[in-house]
Amino acid sequence: MATESKRQQRFAGVIQQDLAEMFQREGNAWAPGAFITVTKVRVTPDLAIARVYLSFLKTSTAKADLENIKNKSNEIRYKLGARIKNQARIVPQLEFFLDDTNEYVEHMDKLFDEISKEPRQPEE
Repeated sequence: MATESKRQQRFAGVIQQDLAEMFQREGNAWAPGAFITVTKVRVTPDLAIARVYLSFLKTSTAKADLENIKNKSNEIRYKLGARIKNQARIVPQLEFFLDDTNEYVEHMDKLFDEISKEPRQPEE
């Protein structure tokens, strides 16, 4: 996989910042009760598709919330377009994905805790 160009990274940063503000203000309409964080945005080289990774806190229905956000992606794209119209020529298609990094970290922490609690074998 090729690394992203400076242009892609800069554009992804703009999208990430604007989406983060949108989810902070209006996220309750799309995922009631959840705190949504935009953890990462990856943009294709032609800037036509943005893959947005979301992390959900304070909710047990993250997958259902993600599906709801996917269903509202056209509305979210329209609102994003209104925000970035002076900075971008095109508004990319938005693809949303669940960022389960926090769950993975918690799982690994539990495994390490279990390992540290096991009695050590004497070395021979």
